[in-house]
Amino acid sequence: MVLGTSSHVGKSLLTAALCRIFAQHGHRVAPFKSQNMSLNSAATVEGLEIGRAQALQAEAAGVPASVHMNPVLIKPSGDTSAQVVVRGTIWGRVTAADYYQRRVEELLPIVCESYEKLASQYDVIILEGAGSPAEINLKQHDIVNMRMAEMADACCLLVGDIDRGGVFASLLGTLELLEPDERDRIRGFAINKFRGDTGLLEPGIRMIEARVQKPCIGVVRYLGSLMLEEEDSLGLPVSTQTQWPQDATPANSCSRPLRVAVVAFPSFSNFTDFDSLRAEPTVSLLFCRTGEVIAQADVLVLPGSKQTVGDLLWMRERGLDVAVQQYAKSGLIVGICGGMQMLGETITDPLGMERSGSVPGLGLLPIQTVMQADKVTRNAKGKMAAGILFGQPITDNRLSGYEIHIGQTIYLTEDMHFAVLSTRSESSSGLSNDGCIGADSRIVGTYLHGLFDNDSFRHQFIRAARAFHHLSAPDELHLWKELREESLNQLAREVENALDMDTIFGWVGLSYKGVAPEAGLHCSRKEGVA
Repeated sequence: MVLGTSSHVGKSLLTAALCRIFAQHGHRVAPFKSQNMSLNSAATVEGLEIGRAQALQAEAAGVPASVHMNPVLIKPSGDTSAQVVVRGTIWGRVTAADYYQRRVEELLPIVCESYEKLASQYDVIILEGAGSPAEINLKQHDIVNMRMAEMADACCLLVGDIDRGGVFASLLGTLELLEPDERDRIRGFAINKFRGDTGLLEPGIRMIEARVQKPCIGVVRYLGSLMLEEEDSLGLPVSTQTQWPQDATPANSCSRPLRVAVVAFPSFSNFTDFDSLRAEPTVSLLFCRTGEVIAQADVLVLPGSKQTVGDLLWMRERGLDVAVQQYAKSGLIVGICGGMQMLGETITDPLGMERSGSVPGLGLLPIQTVMQADKVTRNAKGKMAAGILFGQPITDNRLSGYEIHIGQTIYLTEDMHFAVLSTRSESSSGLSNDGCIGADSRIVGTYLHGLFDNDSFRHQFIRAARAFHHLSAPDELHLWKELREESLNQLAREVENALDMDTIFGWVGLSYKGVAPEAGLHCSRKEGVA
């Protein structure tokens, strides 16, 4: 089990790395996080919802993502309340106090059952903790850290983040706050995100080893170039600037990067939708909160939101609604999921799923949305309904992604859909219309998350947007799946070289036989080359 001294120390990526390492050594391995708190989720092959980090870890292990890998997903809907998703479907909406004081115990048998199911199917389970195991105010009803470690009889690795500072104090403090039997379960510690000369770190490592009577299993250096998603929005680089950053290419050059502005809502969900766009060399993408940056963008994106009405009202409070409507007179806009709902005429919530009542939308697409109790969660493939995008012809109209949303959208103009989808979920399958295109094709809305991860669509999106703004065609485009595979292999290679794998394999009763060979991958291509 990978535990951390706090949130955002790198537990999720280290768990993914260990999944890849054990898989490369020929072992059937699966990730498990009993309870995750995140607005960043993914759809499994069955069309059920789990945390995005566990989907990435399953990808690293080379196995299909399953709801049993993350049986409880908590999606905050405010400072004190949250939607609880159990095995992929909505279980309830609770306050934080009610959940931790009463409801969490109801979920413990479900958590245990999911873990046992995975354990019966795989050779190795890599568990991930949440936050810190030393949250003494929550330990009584813990089902994700030490209590889960005990139920799984897991050997634990405690990870500290040196990039934040205070790593030795956080390691010592975490261990001091644990009970003796819990400390015994932690077999060693690792230091993550290190920059600089490891020789300067050695005296501190020796001193802390003597103090806690635990060995240092390794030091993992800071890996800033990996194309792998963050667990939560703590890693999201939200810009508050009012000017677009200057590129080496002159602003009036037709070869400059395409400027994509994504509005960073307070309840921004599924922000990994844009990782593949951010990785493209001909794209400059900012997560922004100012009207000035919006005005300078080539493409404006309204992304998914966990609190669609709340985020729409937040935009109005800051005057961003006016900035978007002004931009819409000549710019390119994409609304994804909640962002598409905001672009419509009205959002009505008769059941109070988010906020009771009805509010006007931005009035930029001919749609109306009514919030409902049931959540739509499914994978989808399909084709764009039109042969053009932003007024530019396209050669391949195939696309793919997944839907995770509440709300039924009524399309007031039936012949202006964005796509026709073939969907599959636990309860239904078939063809359905998705999204909406504005009358002059500059404004597009869709329910599809993960849309840009499809190489063909992303490449055509970039070409079409650049052509609309009279920019030159991109001379280099990435292949996202290969880029991710290369990143996962790089992550595994770095972690395998950094950690004492003999010891880690020994914890699960296996022999380590040295670094496993891996195949190299080419992750980009020049324009026009297959």
